[in-house]
Amino acid sequence: MRSDIMNKTTFSAGAMLLACVLIVGSVTASFAASQDYEFQPVSADVKQGQGSPVSVRLIDKRTGKPVPDAVIFTTRMDMAPEGMEMMTTPVEAASSTEPGVYAFKSDFTMAGGWRFKLAAKVQGEPDTVEGEVVLKAAP
Repeated sequence: MRSDIMNKTTFSAGAMLLACVLIVGSVTASFAASQDYEFQPVSADVKQGQGSPVSVRLIDKRTGKPVPDAVIFTTRMDMAPEGMEMMTTPVEAASSTEPGVYAFKSDFTMAGGWRFKLAAKVQGEPDTVEGEVVLKAAP
């Protein structure tokens, strides 16, 4: 009878330990998720002027592969690399045919460095993916 009680106690403790490990493991994975992605410029050189095309690639750093079907919901283009963060220009979404590449148009009114900040939702990830790329506008 005593060994029967010990087996039930051991089983209950083991089940509790397994549940804790699973909960902690899933929480750890969700905190690290947004850090597993990176925005990269397809080309860091852009043409100064109106309606200049800009393309960025969203990469899963764990696999090195592009991430298709992300929803980009925040963009900001400014001249922070030149010390003029308040100098902004609108960004307009454009179409892209390459999976994992997101295209935009922007008016680069001045030559020089531009910072492109983005935020996206990736399917299956609870956290927002944020990043920035630096571009160089030239005439």
